[in-house]
Amino acid sequence: MKTVRLNEQSKADLLKDLLKRSPNNYTQYEDTVAQIVADVRRSGDGAVFDYTRKFDKWNVTADTVRVTEEEIDRAFAAADKDFVEVLRRAAANIEDFHRRQLRNSWIETRDDGSILGQRILPIEVSGVYVPGGKAAYPSSLLMNVIPAKVAGVGKVIAATPAGADGTVNEGTLVAARIAGVDEIYKVGGAQAIAAMAFGTESIPRVDKITGPGNIFVALAKKACFGYVSIDSIAGPSEILVIADETANPRYVAADLLSQAEHDELASAILITTDPGLAAEVERQIDGFLTELSRADIIRKSLEQYGYILLADSLDDAVEAANAIASEHLEILTKDPYAVMTKIRNAGAIFLGEYSSEPLGDYYAGPNHILPTNGTARFFSPLNVDDFMKKTSIISYSREALEKAHEDIELFARREGLTAHANSIKVRFER
Repeated sequence: MKTVRLNEQSKADLLKDLLKRSPNNYTQYEDTVAQIVADVRRSGDGAVFDYTRKFDKWNVTADTVRVTEEEIDRAFAAADKDFVEVLRRAAANIEDFHRRQLRNSWIETRDDGSILGQRILPIEVSGVYVPGGKAAYPSSLLMNVIPAKVAGVGKVIAATPAGADGTVNEGTLVAARIAGVDEIYKVGGAQAIAAMAFGTESIPRVDKITGPGNIFVALAKKACFGYVSIDSIAGPSEILVIADETANPRYVAADLLSQAEHDELASAILITTDPGLAAEVERQIDGFLTELSRADIIRKSLEQYGYILLADSLDDAVEAANAIASEHLEILTKDPYAVMTKIRNAGAIFLGEYSSEPLGDYYAGPNHILPTNGTARFFSPLNVDDFMKKTSIISYSREALEKAHEDIELFARREGLTAHANSIKVRFER
């Protein structure tokens, strides 16, 4: 990890460095993804199956592309029973948290006969992309599907790549049934995103696509946006820890590594007011690296995007944290709640030494699909509202419109839209 004194220049250099990780910088793959998307849009199943044979090395057909109930039954039978129960408990926590986000339609009737309101309805079909193989994450499936189900989405389908033998990750299938997925298709990559965006003979078209994936998946979501809604174009994972002299350096080190193990492009940043803590955190990291299974990935991540920033004050640390707008922010200080009130930009905030980041990844209930690459300045975690659409309701009586018609006509004429003005004017012709 690079240790530097926090100042305006080092903060600017850090932000510039982190931006290199944005999916918007991977333009060299855009032409390839655009070709895959165009092929699937034009040829449907034929293109999806051809790309699946090419990339996933199994001979998919219209008869085998959809996961059967028998396959899910076999996954349950083979799965570790303790893990299944953990998935159920995590799902219950996620559902409970997201049910609190539900909002109702509303109508307001005024004395002059005007009626205004908002109708809130779920989208009809939602699609979730689920990585496969070594990168299978049942937790992400729960986080994407359960808010959609809570919102009342009529059908949720999942797309996930199969192995060369046509089988899907066991944990993915178990999580899918627990979360309530309606249909699962054995396709992955950019071709899966295009299939859900445009529909094929075998795979239904959806209204929204959510879920993580590699750069090809991210760029395919970007290419299909507008034909279909998406959650975000997510970048590599990241964690920022604000710590003072009261923090446990072993906890800090462990938490930084929890994100660095995701990806060589993952970012782990410590901002501290205590140089002694910084030195001990580095020592603890070296110790952990001798025993963690993904140590090679962690080392590369820390070499490229690992930072320890030495701040003069907690206020300076907070200012830097708001500028970085990290996906995950841990506050390990004497009074973490006081520091939290000054934070404006973060995907998720973890307070105190027993609220480490994996608690949010797996179990607590808040969503772990979070804004990355500084987008927490204007984006929110995936939530129930992402699966809702809102329609405005307007009804005026003659009495209500009569009070406003001259204002509206003037407004329209000032914009040069005389037909707009006339649409109101004709209702009051003598």
